[in-house]
Amino acid sequence: MGKINWKPGNMVYPLPAVMVSCGEIPEEHNIITIAWTGTICSDPPMCSISIRPSRHSYEIIKRTGEFVINLTTEELAKATDWCGCRSGRKYNKWKEMNLTPLSAKVVKAPIIAESPVNIECKVKEVLELGVHHMFIAEVVNISVDDAYLDETGAFSFAKANPLVYSHGHYFGLGEKIGKFGWSVEKKKRKY
Repeated sequence: MGKINWKPGNMVYPLPAVMVSCGEIPEEHNIITIAWTGTICSDPPMCSISIRPSRHSYEIIKRTGEFVINLTTEELAKATDWCGCRSGRKYNKWKEMNLTPLSAKVVKAPIIAESPVNIECKVKEVLELGVHHMFIAEVVNISVDDAYLDETGAFSFAKANPLVYSHGHYFGLGEKIGKFGWSVEKKKRKY
């Protein structure tokens, strides 16, 4: 088995394909599709998104200090892609993709009603890293659509069919193959 060296690049895939909503008033509400997002701390709960400064949503988020990460599903694949290909300077993405803005509980940015999970965030710091600037934010509220809960009240990825991004392509997640700690669980003895 051989290894081939490539030039440095981003190879941490797949990533969630999310729609980030922003804006304080309806006239400026916008949606940007982002794959450069992730969890960065569990206590306090914090996450990040990275955006090019040239994007329309960049200035809105920098000015307001708030945004919502809206998880996507296979059903939302077209809207997710479209909102990443079109600029909010020219289009009302909500109307074009028939998405419903709802009031968030804590932040002024709207949540996307069709999203199974909406993660409300307040910006704590902006790191200028290169072509993308990273918005480090604290999670201040999470809304979960109860249609995606299982019989125990836990969020069901199987019901949601989340959308992920890898090298310019969108994928579903596939089957669950285990749970945290399953590889080290003690086997029950058979008598």
